[in-house]
Formats: sequence, C-alpha cells, structure tokens
Amino acid sequence: MAANTTVIGQQDYDRAQQVKQFDQSKLGVKGLVDSGLISIPRFFIHPPETLPDLRPHTKPQTQQQPIPTIDLSDLHTHRRSSIVQQISRACRTFGFFQITNHGIPSAVLDRTIAGIKAFHEQPTEVKAPVYRREMGTGVSYLSNVDLYSSKAASWRDTLQVRLGPIPAAPEEVPEICRDEIVGWDGEILRLGEALMELVSEGLGLSAGRLKEMACLGGRVMVGHYYPYCPQPDLTVGLTSHSDPGVLTLLLQDHMGGLQVKHGEGWVDVKPVPGALVINVGDLLQIMSNGEYKSVDHRVLANSNREPRVSTAVFFNPSNREGTYGPLPELVAPEKPPLYREFTFSEFMQRFFTKGLDGKALVNHFEL
Repeated sequence: MAANTTVIGQQDYDRAQQVKQFDQSKLGVKGLVDSGLISIPRFFIHPPETLPDLRPHTKPQTQQQPIPTIDLSDLHTHRRSSIVQQISRACRTFGFFQITNHGIPSAVLDRTIAGIKAFHEQPTEVKAPVYRREMGTGVSYLSNVDLYSSKAASWRDTLQVRLGPIPAAPEEVPEICRDEIVGWDGEILRLGEALMELVSEGLGLSAGRLKEMACLGGRVMVGHYYPYCPQPDLTVGLTSHSDPGVLTLLLQDHMGGLQVKHGEGWVDVKPVPGALVINVGDLLQIMSNGEYKSVDHRVLANSNREPRVSTAVFFNPSNREGTYGPLPELVAPEKPPLYREFTFSEFMQRFFTKGLDGKALVNHFEL
C-alpha cells in the first residue's frame, strides 16, 4: 500500500491524490464552501491529539490576561520612554501587543480589508490565473502554503504579494486590490520604521540598530480569507506556529479567532477597533538573545457565516546572505549567546523545510 494511502472502511483513501486534486482545481476553500458542501474533505481534518485543545477557551474568560494594547499617540513627546517600556515588556512577556493611534486613518484600514475581501470573493475563473505555489512574479493566490507538507490542511485561502526588496510589478498585483495594497505598503513602511526604533530602544540599543541591518527591506504581505467552516471543531483556520522574521504587523477585521499561546493556555486577541496587532518573529528572538519572545499563535476555524479577513506584513532582512545571530551588544560573559550564527537564506530554507510547526525553527539554531 502506498505511504499516503489509508484504509477507511473498505475504501482506499489516497490523501496525496485528494490534496493534488484540490490544488489543481484552483477552487480554494472559498470554492468548496460555494459548492455547498456540508462536511469538510478528510485532508482538512486534524489529528485527534490536536483537536481537544481547539476549544475556544481553555480558561474562563475572566481569568484570561489580555494582550497589551499600547497607545502611540504621545510617541513624539516626553512619554516616548514610557511607550518604549510598555513595548519592551510586551515583547518579553507576551511576544504580542496591539497598537492604537498609530497614525494610519481608519478609512485606510477599512479599505485594505475590503480590497482583500473583494479579491477573494471574485469568481474562481477570475482568480485562477494567479493561483500558484511559486512566487516568481511576486504574487501568488493559493490555499495553504504548506498544503503538501502539513499533517492536515487549514480552512483558509491566501493572497501573497512581495513588497520588497524587489516588489512585485504593479501589473502582476490583482487590479481589484492593487491600489489598496500599494497604499498599505506606504503606510506600513512608515509605521514599521517607528516600530523598529521602539523595539530596538526596548533592548537598550540605539533607535536605528535594526534599521541599519535592513530589517525593513524584505516585506511580504499576505491577505487571508477564512470562510465559514461547516465543521469548525475538526479543523483550524491557521495551525499553531511562530513567525520566522523580525516583526509581523497584522490588520484583522472584527470577527476574531486569533489566539496566542501564553503559559499553558491560549489567549484570544480580541479585535480592537482601529488597532493593529504586532508580534515578535523568530529572528528577532534570536537577535535579542532570547530577551524578546516569539510565541506560537493560531486561528480557529470560522464558525460564522460571515468570513474572517486579515492581512499581515512580515518584516524580514533584505540581505539574504547577511549573517544573523545574537547581537554582540546583548552578549556578555554572564549572558552567553543562546543561538549560533547563520545566513538569512539558510534560516528561511529551514523554515520552508519544516513547515508551520511551532518553535522548531528557533530550536534548530540553539547552541
């Protein structure tokens, strides 16, 4: 029997074939939902050992410590040092925080989400030409970046756009959301620069330390679409993982579903109107020599008829052959390096080899 074939009752089930058929159909999860299915395909069903943990609340809501929300409105006043302290504390304890009064108008936030939603809600035949797994053009629409390597697929579709160092050619970006994505990148670049300064200062470094290392240069945007799932207790929207890069900046709609691992439980990242969600990536944890924490997070499958839409920008170094590891300023005889040095291309190759699998990436580079 082939490795990917299992027996269900008297019928052979060839998982690899089913996955391939789904991928080649270019329907995405949205297309499956539109076809009227009432039970999810078997390859979306997650192993039993991961499912009991997927109940929304492992603790009563009243006991959940909320993800910090930090107001940036006084960033250029004497309160800057207080904001740096709050961000530093959040990066060391949660690895996640939300920011308000960040300078991006709410109309731009709404327009960005609407653009991503509009792309995903086009007919399959309109989206199919950009359905691909390679990013040669800088633009790719697909379902599950790790579809062929994961134990089980997740209930979402994604539009990926490379924003830097060499952005996708404008004509490659779908017209229905082209202006929104270009506008979003401009806003994110400005805000990303301010955030890099704040997290640098929170480590006791000069404000420009991360910018000097071109940590804003490599940017990829993903626009996730989580449609209604008829069996949300059997799958997930996004499996538990940590992000590989320096920082991630997330804009989520009002639907909720994002959860962060904290201690032994999972904490809901409740949508705050007008807020953006920021999290530490694996590379920043390594560069900070373990001071900042890159933590596992996941998205529950969507049980609502209304879709959940979010867009994340991943900030990565633009120099793929540059050497990275704990920053020398953060290493001392009493605080030896926790991680070895590596090139960014080696780091990302390892990420794509292991797939979305918790903290395996950081652990691989430990000394």
